Amino acid sequence: MKTNTLGRREFIKDLTLLAGTSLLATAPWIEILSDTGNTRNEKARLGIIGCGSRGKYLIQHLLQNKKAEIVAICDDLDLHLQETGVLVPSARAYSDYRALLEDKTIDGVVIATPPAHHASMTIASYEAGKHVFVEKALSIHMEEALAIYQAHKAGGKVLFVGQQRFFDPRYIQCMAMIHSGEFGSIQSIRMNWDRNTDWRRPVPEPGLERKINWRLYNEYSRGLMTELACHQLQVGMWAMKSIPCKVMGIGSRLSRKHEREGYDNVSCLYSFENGVKMTYESTNSNKFYGLEERILCERATFEPERGKYYAEELPPASGLMQMISQAENSLFDAIPLAGSSWIPETGYAGQGKYILGSKPDGDGTRQLLEAYVESVITGLQPANFAEEAYYGTQLCLLGHRAMDEERPLAFPEEFKIDYLNHKNVLL
Repeated sequence: MKTNTLGRREFIKDLTLLAGTSLLATAPWIEILSDTGNTRNEKARLGIIGCGSRGKYLIQHLLQNKKAEIVAICDDLDLHLQETGVLVPSARAYSDYRALLEDKTIDGVVIATPPAHHASMTIASYEAGKHVFVEKALSIHMEEALAIYQAHKAGGKVLFVGQQRFFDPRYIQCMAMIHSGEFGSIQSIRMNWDRNTDWRRPVPEPGLERKINWRLYNEYSRGLMTELACHQLQVGMWAMKSIPCKVMGIGSRLSRKHEREGYDNVSCLYSFENGVKMTYESTNSNKFYGLEERILCERATFEPERGKYYAEELPPASGLMQMISQAENSLFDAIPLAGSSWIPETGYAGQGKYILGSKPDGDGTRQLLEAYVESVITGLQPANFAEEAYYGTQLCLLGHRAMDEERPLAFPEEFKIDYLNHKNVLL
């Protein structure tokens, strides 16, 4: 398999040139990639727990990293093990993750199972002395997410969560630009993730329905919030350098009601202490707007998923365009209109600028996994990463709880940790 040509050192070098000295202040966790020379000849021996579509996707990235060695795979579906065995034929295969964790040759694990299993698997991995990469969301219960974070802090092993935007160059540069203050303070944050899909996958036999289509059932997932919102809500917190203090929301099932237990249409409003609002909406029955985070500052709007930003003041129009505009104005000024005049605000007309100077390529997954491999080798936890990822999960779960209870909710004191504007007084 072809190895990526962009090295880890070049990744940091390029970003540093773009973001200047504000880079590490904006994303201190990427320092783990800044100097890889001392680990050039070392290996991170990994076990993969969960070999479904996401697990195989992560394996494809890990196979491109010369420092990663996949020595074991685990899944309780034979079909998944067989498919993954083709990718890594030398890896030992397990049907029980507890047997994999007894393997003394494994330094760290990659957990890519439904989120309902994350807490038990992650905590057992720490008890077995392994480093952990666990897919988002950390859990479907706020209590379990906290237990994972506490186990990480107590055990001294690294915790990575599958939130690749933390290592995506366009997001890092976007945040550095926002945090520079050049574009004024944040006024509003608007997020959406829209699809037109039932999330259903073929089931070889009826008894495997819930195991394969787990996203549709409350026993295993919180649907749109844990599968999608946890990616985006973290972006808003990252931009604000603050954790929202309360949330309200409404969830509903509007399409394919008989096929799912969870919401297929959600809308949440998060409020920060300084009054800034962050909205989140997602639907499974219309894909027109796709996904995006829109961060509205005083002098520019940022769309990091598209890799663009838009200044509030457009540059002066060319002489030709000014002539055309004047001709149009003189024409329409001559037409009598009844009542008061009204000019519709039809939105921004410019093309914007690319945050990194060109169209984005990739989504940060490669860099995220490279950072995990480095951390497994060195044993070093990237600064602030576990805390940011922890709140990414807790915010989506709190929003889901607000929808279930149909009332506004403040962030519970018992789930606060010592980070940013939160202080935990109960631990």
